[in-house]
Amino acid sequence: MGPRSASPLIILCTKSDTFNGGLNMEKVSLRDAYGDTLVELGEKDERIVVLDADLSGSTKTAKFAKRFPERFFNMGIAETNMMNTAAGLATTGKIPFVSTFAIFGTGRAWEAVRQTICYPNLSVKIVCTHGGITVGEDGASHQALEDVANMRNIPNMRVIVPADDVETRAVIRKIAYTDGPFYVRLTREKFPRIFDEETFKFEIGKGHVLREGEDVTVIANGVMTSFALLAAEELEREGISVEVIHMSCVKPIDSELIVKSAQKTGAVVTAEEHSIIGGLGSAVAEVLVENYPVPMERLGTPDVFGRSGKGWELLHYFGLDDKGIIEKVKKVLERKRR
Repeated sequence: MGPRSASPLIILCTKSDTFNGGLNMEKVSLRDAYGDTLVELGEKDERIVVLDADLSGSTKTAKFAKRFPERFFNMGIAETNMMNTAAGLATTGKIPFVSTFAIFGTGRAWEAVRQTICYPNLSVKIVCTHGGITVGEDGASHQALEDVANMRNIPNMRVIVPADDVETRAVIRKIAYTDGPFYVRLTREKFPRIFDEETFKFEIGKGHVLREGEDVTVIANGVMTSFALLAAEELEREGISVEVIHMSCVKPIDSELIVKSAQKTGAVVTAEEHSIIGGLGSAVAEVLVENYPVPMERLGTPDVFGRSGKGWELLHYFGLDDKGIIEKVKKVLERKRR
């Protein structure tokens, strides 16, 4: 099967709540999209149940709780117990969605996810919000920069990092009726909308070519996909042709598309709001080193904890923006020319 292509939808707006970059791109909430989609699914299917660890206001599962209180379970600050309970519900034919902050769902509850959900390959959907550095003022203790790595290394687990609200809705609808465990990483901050809901199609394990290019491939997910599009526009003005691939599925990853694009451009940059250890960059590097080695640069947080500050300012502080991508592109092109 060939690569999936999806044209990005750039929404120009005059609202004050705009993307901090070279384009005015309206920002929308991924977690609101999640909460709304849970209600949508719950209205159609009584098997849908939702568990939360006393954070339903923040994760937006409170929307489901208000509409279907008999199918919502506030498990309190007991994330391990919540995962075990969700596993039990899955064995009875229910479709459990489990939510909390990413740091707790993938850190504190990791052993339960491994032993109780993934080992028996149960259909539990773990959807965590507040992932990444954009958690902001809550600081390093709450900024999950290792969550994708933590989930990616467990057998049977699939890992997805959506770019916007449109993709979030499509992902939740898809995984609800796909057997086995999933981890979906959402955020506290609103992200730019880049996809058109009428045309966007989500398929597990497939990337999306958002922009064709010849000189270098940029593979990104989450908010970094928006920055990749901004960087590609700027680099085009400098005569550099950038192919932009959105890779929300970190596991299973679209190896075929990665190799095909690397063969075309001969250089790859990855960009993620996550540690450079164990996330998207590592997954892409593994594909390339085994199939088609090319010069590659990874953009993400270095081997450090986060810091307290406003989410968008922290992105810029760590170089996780269009300028950071541009720097990596120019660096990898220098290596390509050697």
